[in-house]
Amino acid sequence: MEQLPGPAFLIGTEWRESSIRQSVINPYTGNSIAEVCQAQPHDIEDAIQLSVSAFHPFAALPSHKKAHALLSIAQQLTTRQQEFAKVMSLESGKPITDALREVHRAIQTFTLASEEAKRIPGETIPMDSCPGMEHHMGILRRVPIGPVLGITPFNFPLNLVAHKIAPCLAVGNPFILKPAPQTPLTALLLGEVICELGLPHGTLSVLPCENALAETMVRDPRIQALSFTGSAPVGWSLKEKAGKKRVALELGGNAAVIVEPDADLKVAAQRCAAGGLSYSGQTCISVQRLYIHNDVYDEFVKLLLSHIRSIPSGDPLKETTVVGPLINQQAAIRVENWIQEATAQGADCLCGGTRQDAMVAPTVLANVSSTMKVSCEEIFGPVITVSRYQDFTEALHQVNNSPYGLQASVFTQNINRIFHAYQTLEMGAVLANEIPTWRADHMPYGGVKDSGLGREGVRYAMQELTEPKLLVLNLPPLKT
Repeated sequence: MEQLPGPAFLIGTEWRESSIRQSVINPYTGNSIAEVCQAQPHDIEDAIQLSVSAFHPFAALPSHKKAHALLSIAQQLTTRQQEFAKVMSLESGKPITDALREVHRAIQTFTLASEEAKRIPGETIPMDSCPGMEHHMGILRRVPIGPVLGITPFNFPLNLVAHKIAPCLAVGNPFILKPAPQTPLTALLLGEVICELGLPHGTLSVLPCENALAETMVRDPRIQALSFTGSAPVGWSLKEKAGKKRVALELGGNAAVIVEPDADLKVAAQRCAAGGLSYSGQTCISVQRLYIHNDVYDEFVKLLLSHIRSIPSGDPLKETTVVGPLINQQAAIRVENWIQEATAQGADCLCGGTRQDAMVAPTVLANVSSTMKVSCEEIFGPVITVSRYQDFTEALHQVNNSPYGLQASVFTQNINRIFHAYQTLEMGAVLANEIPTWRADHMPYGGVKDSGLGREGVRYAMQELTEPKLLVLNLPPLKT
């Protein structure tokens, strides 16, 4: 096993330590694998001041240098992918095959950002559409806005960090990262890579710290934008505290799938099992609610259960493992309590429903009501609910009967119903014959309602984190 990152955190290009340390716990074994120093108020102030001072020199770098830096990150991740994957698996409990897949996605994210850094769009605006402006012309460019604060969750400790950092590096915004307390090691390892690029001092800081200190950065007017991924209550609370700065929120979901009678049931069942159990359901687009047409309900559920029962669980460092532990025992106990509450209210547990330490057995619940927590809230665990429907419009209504609106999908060969779902579902994205857990790193990604605001996906995040700036030229008329 490669050596884990040390306890120090990163401010600009300086590694610092403090007397306050927090243990990083392996979710599978329950053992401490490292200690990480926690940034203190003076460290926070130094990081903000450095990010402000780095803004103009960093923004002034030519786009080819920013692109080269981003490509260098991708190359380092490629070289060190096994190291990153093992660190990620140890601190998050993510199965090693999923961790390697996440490293590959992060490589793609930084590569995409490298490409986009060289083609930030602008436009010329003819002004002669209005009388008296025949000799005027406008030139519009997108310019960086200044220091950005990113707060990231534990479930994708590399690629979600990449989705915060890469767009900022592409456009020229210094970035301060507050990683999840459960998974700071991967972020610090990435900070080590970026620190070696020779970018202006203060371009990046990685600050594990208490939530209260992170809130001081959220409130600080020198920070021009907040990009947060996490729970809905925390996200909306931070938005209220952010003042005039821009805010992008990628929050929770309880992703739903509709299965029509003409769907390929074998494909749909296999994909839904994978979408509900990947990383033990600890993704905001994990398959949680299944609405299955009554004509195929029994057949589909039989196929689904067959897939789920064949999925290996256990040690995340084993390449065969698909379902590992939840992030900690407290999270597993909460999921267990929600399952027990649902069955006490009349739900039927078709499989799973048990817990051992931080491991929750893959669970399928039937006969759930829309008011049960396992249906109306985000369970963030390996739990799938199955419900019957007869009318397609009613199924769409049930999908919309949620405070969340991130992604949903429909399995059908009927193009009219696909477009009906697209027009009706209150979601950031609707997927046809694919699970809502699917995401490509270049697509616009985000939700509506309690699922957040703004969009990630490299090019779309770059738009969120830049300002359109106009130059108007008064050109003298040409002499003939």
